Amino acid sequence: MYQERIALTSQDILEKDFKIDTRGYRPQEVDRFLDIIIKDYDENVKIIKELESEKEDLLDENLRLKKELRNLRSKLELATENDAQGATGVNADLLRRLSNLEKIIYGKE
Repeated sequence: MYQERIALTSQDILEKDFKIDTRGYRPQEVDRFLDIIIKDYDENVKIIKELESEKEDLLDENLRLKKELRNLRSKLELATENDAQGATGVNADLLRRLSNLEKIIYGKE
């Protein structure tokens, strides 16, 4: 993902040859410095790969949690609807029982 934004690889840095001029840099100093750069560069690439992997894991977990949330909301809506219907059924049952009791008490049939 980030690799296309990076111009050089550690191998490019390692294989870079500088032209030596009469007043140029000391090749040993340049080589030592480039070795440090290569090490840091490799570590940065490693860190980027680790972060990309972690990001993918988090995106997968996020997707799983969103699905779970949707399922729980659906179950909650269904339970709420069933509870409302159940309460209506219970009310109707109570009304029938009261009606039957009234018939028994008052002798109405």
